Amino acid sequence: MILYPAIDLKDGKAVRLLRGDMDKATVFNDDPAAQALEFVAAGCEWLHLVDLNGAFAGEPVNGAAVEQILSQTNTPAQLGGGIRDMATIEMWLQRGLARVILGTVAVENPALVREAAAAFPGKIAVGIDARDGRVATKGWAEVTDVDATDLAKSFEDAGVAAIIYTDINRDGAMQGPNIEATAALARAVTIPVIASGGVSSLKDLKALRDCGAALNGAISGRALYDGALNLKDAIKALRD
Repeated sequence: MILYPAIDLKDGKAVRLLRGDMDKATVFNDDPAAQALEFVAAGCEWLHLVDLNGAFAGEPVNGAAVEQILSQTNTPAQLGGGIRDMATIEMWLQRGLARVILGTVAVENPALVREAAAAFPGKIAVGIDARDGRVATKGWAEVTDVDATDLAKSFEDAGVAAIIYTDINRDGAMQGPNIEATAALARAVTIPVIASGGVSSLKDLKALRDCGAALNGAISGRALYDGALNLKDAIKALRD
């Protein structure tokens, strides 16, 4: 299972939110590229990037910060937030992103997800962010009536590389991931699933790894910044 350190971008800085609330942002690094280099030095295999402003705006906002990260590291990176048309998908892949995460459009324009997955095999992931099992869109500002598992199943034949499942109520709260819901979703589909939200300790990571579902990876942010989780130790533990 791969551990993805998260760099959430707000106003050009690396921050963490509490349960997706933009008004509850803690700045952890004024230089996101320097933060990325720290994670790379610790041995991470991937970077998970989120353009928070972009998720609300519906278009890239923190592009300069993302490009700095891409220019200074060779580690594969995936990016979500504000990517809602084919031109933006193509732009980011041309600039060196290894994978683009489509969230809001997975609900509002699933045909785009299918088109992109066909055009760029292995480079399109679906971000499913859920509050109490229902999918939230537009930077988690709107909760839909769409069931998270139903949405995941709808892309079974689309050729997407991964589903990134976030439990919003756990995100940034340091209360542990929703293992039951994450495992249930992973068991419901054959697409690799990456867990996100609440991963705050080595114990959490091992519980996800051993939950009996085919989890491809886990994302952690605040725990790495707060020091509750040591990236180098966690990567080693997941490899053992």
